[in-house]
Amino acid sequence: MLTSYGDDDNLFEAIAAGASGYVLKQIGSNDLIKSIETVGRGDSTLDPTTTSRVFARMREQARKKEESAFSELTEQELRVLTHLSEGKTNREIADILSLGEGTVRNYVSSVFSKLHVNNRAEAAAYAAAHNIRDYMS
Repeated sequence: MLTSYGDDDNLFEAIAAGASGYVLKQIGSNDLIKSIETVGRGDSTLDPTTTSRVFARMREQARKKEESAFSELTEQELRVLTHLSEGKTNREIADILSLGEGTVRNYVSSVFSKLHVNNRAEAAAYAAAHNIRDYMS
């Protein structure tokens, strides 16, 4: 896409629509030719002034995705999941959080249900994959 519009809305709409290149009309003729050749080879190209905005948006989306990974869990469920992901047993978690072992078992079941996992190993893997340590700090 060759355009005079460098704003984020147009940029991300063009990418979402399938554009393989996005360059502003202020580009020099040699750089325009290189961009056309790049897209012609099946690669992608972005105007240098837009690249940093693309990376910033992608980082923001990744951060939001990480935050939403645990959004259904209560604070207590997050604490239980954190200890569970460290390999602690229900009894150990109960002692640490001053809860009954049955209460912890209920929290663990709730965590499994909310995260759509079937066992402790899957829950621990989910917690690690979504950086629960960063989320809890």
